[in-house]
Amino acid sequence: MIDKKELLAVCVGQVMQKLQSIQLVLEGYKTDLLSESKSTAGDKHETGRAMLQLEMEKLGQQYQTVLQQKQALQRLDNYATEIVQIGSLVLLNQQYYYLATSLGQVACMQHTVFVISFNAPIGKLLLGKKQGDTIVWDGKVLEIKAVV
Repeated sequence: MIDKKELLAVCVGQVMQKLQSIQLVLEGYKTDLLSESKSTAGDKHETGRAMLQLEMEKLGQQYQTVLQQKQALQRLDNYATEIVQIGSLVLLNQQYYYLATSLGQVACMQHTVFVISFNAPIGKLLLGKKQGDTIVWDGKVLEIKAVV
């Protein structure tokens, strides 16, 4: 079984890497924006600046989304639960699901874990279930083998 503390640390690490990457790109764009001087091209120059500003706005929104993911992860408790809830690690047939935030696939302790939001379709199906319960997902009946 996967250690939830280690899994949470892996998730936080991934989120921190995303935040740092976005910050680096934003800093590069700011430098580009400040270093551009008015040229004889006129409209071409203004279009380039506008495009940079749009990209910066998009990155700013991405940064806020990733920051919210970090905050969601920081609110999770690591205690074991019997019923699937936010923060639960679920073994469904042979696949692990961690109800935390939408990060996708994460490698932890030589296992692949799908880190999903409780709002994800499968997350909604899992909420409130317990070990031994089944869900129907993608036309297949899946059994909950463990809830941690």
